[in-house]
Amino acid sequence: MVVCKSAAELEKMHRSGLIVWGALEKMRGMVEPGISTKELDKFAESYTAGRKARPAFKGYRGYPGSVCTSINQEVVHGIPSASRKLREGDILSMDFGVELDGYFADAALTVAVGKISPEREKLLRVTRESLDRAIEQVRPGNRLGDVSAAVQQWVEKHGYSVVREFVGHGIGTHMHEEPQVPNYGPAGQGPKLQEGLVIAIEPMVNAGAPVVRVLSDDWTAVTADGSDSAHFEHTVAVTKNGPWILTRPREATGPCW
Repeated sequence: MVVCKSAAELEKMHRSGLIVWGALEKMRGMVEPGISTKELDKFAESYTAGRKARPAFKGYRGYPGSVCTSINQEVVHGIPSASRKLREGDILSMDFGVELDGYFADAALTVAVGKISPEREKLLRVTRESLDRAIEQVRPGNRLGDVSAAVQQWVEKHGYSVVREFVGHGIGTHMHEEPQVPNYGPAGQGPKLQEGLVIAIEPMVNAGAPVVRVLSDDWTAVTADGSDSAHFEHTVAVTKNGPWILTRPREATGPCW
């Protein structure tokens, strides 16, 4: 069942979202060759605890970390590790969620580690732009399929593919709520977007084929063909004034990340 949120609930989600945004922005600044993904995870947990919130992923279905840290061909759900140290030229996806006073928010971004190749720069840019285009569709009266199609059309126009096995989702008093938000499909279909609906839109884009497989840790999803993958996400509310990105400050303008 899809549950639309009141104005007061959206404000609570925005408070959660600002913690997510703040942690990811700090971690973005920490990313450099030699840092381990576990160091980033520890920072996120400390940052969240200092704001009287809790990391939403830790313990969720047994997940051991606070941040999903996925490197290069890893698509999503990479587990932080003290032995995984970032190297010059890597790309790192960081996916982080927070629960504060019973309300959740969730966001992700992919960042360069030092200087990266032009091919990786383009993958990050196109994936981020696909999220921008999807967010623009989050308006009352539009269809959920308009959001999905915006991602797929932009990604495939540039020769990349969207992952099918993992999708975005509704979010609110639970991390995952209805509706599911695929990154593919025809425009003009699906339920109408109504004021108060909140969705986590998260393009997962592969440089090669869309197929993924899960490693033996039962969490880390990688591209089946070994190609690079990028991931960007924001929690977005439908309002009468258009999309409200709950996982960044109100005053923020321009590209989503």
